[in-house]
Amino acid sequence: MSSILHRIGVEGATTTDIYDALTTIDGLAGWWTEDVSGDGAAGGRLEFRFPPVGGFDMEVLETVSAESVRWRVIEGPDEWVGTTITWSLRQEGDYAIVMFSHDGWREQVPFMNHCSTKWAVFLMSLKALIESGKGTPAPRDVAVSDWH
Repeated sequence: MSSILHRIGVEGATTTDIYDALTTIDGLAGWWTEDVSGDGAAGGRLEFRFPPVGGFDMEVLETVSAESVRWRVIEGPDEWVGTTITWSLRQEGDYAIVMFSHDGWREQVPFMNHCSTKWAVFLMSLKALIESGKGTPAPRDVAVSDWH
């Protein structure tokens, strides 16, 4: 199994700020995709759509306030279904640190490389949302052919 791993520091933020952006519809719509619905609490289901290519449905496995969030992909591209996404948060002075992992990829395929790049872009969008109040959700730079 393979994983995508990233780390960002968000200046002037608390882990609660990040946690809220990962567990509320408004927060998620501010940095990942504007077309999001569902319930970000543990046991909930989140639905993310990226027109025109599709989207993902996540089961929210765990939320620990200001510490971590974990999702399991239950619908989406075959390569994603069954994978888990974990956000681990910690405070380091004036920075909220986000340790991100997307685990359980069955094999390293070109789509995994694409997704690693896109996760980095969206993590920078999360950082921008918290630091400046404006993220860049669902950039329109993905062609349908990029997904496979």
